[in-house]
Amino acid sequence: MDETEFWGLVDSAREAAEGDPEEQSDLLVEQLSQLDPDSVLDFARHFEARANRAYRWDLWGAAWVLLGGVGDDAFEAFRYWLIGQGRDVFEGALHDPDALAELLEDFDEQVDGDCEDLGFAADEAYEQLTGAVLPELALPPRPEEPIGTTVDFEDDAVLAERYPRLWERFRG
Repeated sequence: MDETEFWGLVDSAREAAEGDPEEQSDLLVEQLSQLDPDSVLDFARHFEARANRAYRWDLWGAAWVLLGGVGDDAFEAFRYWLIGQGRDVFEGALHDPDALAELLEDFDEQVDGDCEDLGFAADEAYEQLTGAVLPELALPPRPEEPIGTTVDFEDDAVLAERYPRLWERFRG
């Protein structure tokens, strides 16, 4: 599975779910269950590599502004949700996390920004196909700490300065 196929599966599940993150997870499991186990493994590798790539302080700060606070587990679920938004939103957020203010048409912090289940869609599909647990993906481990310079999440002035567009739209 190449990158285009990976993003195609993510996009088709999101579109069919009409933006509902939990429904997107269920639909993705259904789609992946139609593939062979090696393709599901490839999907899992693509997904995990992107989740690790998004393990960054600047993106965590953006998630903090969007959701009004985010701990370790919530940031993981945010990264999974962000991947679920598709290639343009994901890559745009990595390039400039403050751009999420424009990249996200609608955002409801009660529903959006959190989709832990999406991160386990490949695990579920693989188990359905094989009856076995998804094997190790042989990827480099996630860094111990997020990449980049830390952001003071507790200082609203710092957040408003670092993420002016997000702050204005979601906290202003």
